[in-house]
Amino acid sequence: MRVNTEYSGYSAASPVIQWFWEVVQGFSKEDKARLLQFVTGTSKVPLEGFSALQGISGSQKFQIHKAYGSADHLPSAHTCFNQLDLPEYPSKQHLEERLLLAIHEANEGFGFG
Repeated sequence: MRVNTEYSGYSAASPVIQWFWEVVQGFSKEDKARLLQFVTGTSKVPLEGFSALQGISGSQKFQIHKAYGSADHLPSAHTCFNQLDLPEYPSKQHLEERLLLAIHEANEGFGFG
């Protein structure tokens, strides 16, 4: 997944991106599947691997875009584009908390309240 990722507003060397991959590497299989579902709309990896991810216009790599605004915002996703909008969090712990909340709440249909 990491090898087939494009960045906008970040680079592979950005601290937030380094933390993101460290957090994802530590995820359980279930949370990795939730993340994939959150970003792509499916919890399954294509048979050909991540390089074969499909978007609205055909082949579309996984993308991480910088989300501007408060570091208290949750990450958001655009499944048609395999795109994760990731705020610039101040710490790896904060990123992990917000990402887990986003992928778990999205899995529950945003059951706030």
